[in-house]
Amino acid sequence: MTYGTDLKKKTVKDEKSPYSSSNLSDQIVRGILFAAAAFGVLTVFFILLFLLKDGIPAFASIGLYDFLFGSVWNPGGANPTYGTLPLWVDTLLVTLGAMIIAAPLGIGSAIYISEIASSRIRSVIKPAVELLAGIPSVVYGFFGLVILTDWLRITFDLATGECWLAGSILLGIMALPTIISVSEDAINAVPDNFRRGSLGLGATYWQTISKVIVPAALSGITAAIILGMGRAIGETMAVMMVTGNSAIIPDPIYNIFSPVRTLTGTLGIEMGEVAVGSEHYHALFGVALLLLVITLVVNLSAQHIINRIRLKGTGSNHKGRSKLSLPNPEAFKLSERSKERLKYAAIVVFILCLLYINIFLCAAAVVLILLWKFYLQSLDPKKMQKLAYVLLYMSIGIVLVVLGIILYDIISKGLPAMSWEFLTGYPKDLGREGGIFPAIVGTLYLVGGAILFALPIGVCAAIYLVEYTKESRITSIIRSGVDLLNGTPSIVFGLFGFAFLVLFLDFGVCLLAGMITLGLMVLPTIIRTTEEALKSVPDSLRHGSLALGATKWQTIRKVVLSPAAPGIITGTILSIGRAAGETAPIMFTAVVFTTRFLPSSVFDPVMALPYHLFILSTNVPGASTNQYGTALVLLLLVMAVYCIAILVRNHYQKSLRW
Repeated sequence: MTYGTDLKKKTVKDEKSPYSSSNLSDQIVRGILFAAAAFGVLTVFFILLFLLKDGIPAFASIGLYDFLFGSVWNPGGANPTYGTLPLWVDTLLVTLGAMIIAAPLGIGSAIYISEIASSRIRSVIKPAVELLAGIPSVVYGFFGLVILTDWLRITFDLATGECWLAGSILLGIMALPTIISVSEDAINAVPDNFRRGSLGLGATYWQTISKVIVPAALSGITAAIILGMGRAIGETMAVMMVTGNSAIIPDPIYNIFSPVRTLTGTLGIEMGEVAVGSEHYHALFGVALLLLVITLVVNLSAQHIINRIRLKGTGSNHKGRSKLSLPNPEAFKLSERSKERLKYAAIVVFILCLLYINIFLCAAAVVLILLWKFYLQSLDPKKMQKLAYVLLYMSIGIVLVVLGIILYDIISKGLPAMSWEFLTGYPKDLGREGGIFPAIVGTLYLVGGAILFALPIGVCAAIYLVEYTKESRITSIIRSGVDLLNGTPSIVFGLFGFAFLVLFLDFGVCLLAGMITLGLMVLPTIIRTTEEALKSVPDSLRHGSLALGATKWQTIRKVVLSPAAPGIITGTILSIGRAAGETAPIMFTAVVFTTRFLPSSVFDPVMALPYHLFILSTNVPGASTNQYGTALVLLLLVMAVYCIAILVRNHYQKSLRW
């Protein structure tokens, strides 16, 4: 693949042919495609610019130190205070708890899917895990609010189950698909000769997994955990609904039943009520800046690790010029210094775990470690393999059981609400009765507009990056901009849409503002999936078209885009699913809770299923039936989209042969 890519770039850049610079129409097309590619970078800088514009006044009036390390966040007090220390500490605590839950389950599941499961079982389990990623965050939040918090309250005899632990469990479940998918890719990338060599030396398969495969894939697994952290830090709706939203640091710090409030939760709760231009308004933009910086650092770290793996794995030098086409086994070896660092990192994580859990669980962990040290390590390798396999089966079993519980609860309690009147009627009595037709139509309008906005820009940007450029500083900047846009929390898109579209351009809260905001959010997904689809087209097709005298644009339009269409369609469908399930980007830009009319223009506000479910479940008592009915309709809509994407991918994986 690497050799072919280089050959294509050489053809594009170096050879004199009708496929190059002299063709005026090709130059015009190239300019349009470059503008589309640059749009992603400009959007990132534009978002940063607007956040800085409205956030810097807060630093000036409050003071940067007091803003970052002040211990009280109380904007509604007689003397308002804006210390964000409890907010970002709570964010890190909830994220830490989520990773403690998700990391072992995710890595164990990835090992099972990649190394143990048969192809038939893998073809069932992998889509199930991907469906877990397709469940909208507001549906997770609704499940957590109704089921999880109630279970915690009864089990631990608490006044309320809305606490740090509830947030960590929910975010852990939401981070699982990311950790599983990226870890599985890293494990699959380990060369087969590693496995064969280990087995040939007489090692059991578990020894091969634990001593060879996992250490070789450790960098990728680390990146998976970091990306999972980014997913957890940027989540808004679910944590708002289950963490209690008290801006305090738990006392003692390991009190997992204390209510907490995250950075995203603060933005979601307070942004809709704040006076525009006030100190509180600017402080919230300062919070958004802080959130963006944290997520950017996390995502850049993950991207750096992934890029190092890619470069080392292909034997490329630092300038991106490929030297080898096969993975370089030496790249997967860890130095002694790296091993020492990992050991110390593991000790630090263990200490944090001790702080996180209570004394009884701490004692249990110590017993397990001693058991491992003095008993399990002396076990016969075959017995050890059986024990390890049991743990791996338990990991994937827990993931599937969690998925089953969520789906069963939503479907079994949502089906009684399903009726023709519910699907086609208008809401009555604050949503307790009547239907959700305006919310269904509003959701479809928002998603349709977002795709119309993002699809042409995303496809053009991807064509430019793949077909018109070779690795250079400009390409690297554009790709970094797209990656940063991809890692930006959805609530930050919502704030940008509110500040720029609703206020600065004076659109007001309307359908158009929501479409553009959602379009910006899904743009990176379309660019990335289209890039991968274009790269999968063999260079021989391009060369054949060029040899027959076609121009460059003719080759792209008539030869390359057609076989890449399934991948582009899959990316578009995934974007539709994500846009349909998001709440945070539209809650300040486009939606109202209830209306008896459909929008007559793009400047009217609309109802949307995610926001309707959020308000029904958090502000309207006695609406249980319609809550579950709305959740089921939203779930079916999004999961149907994801199922179509999975079927399209599987169909073309089987049918495409180059």
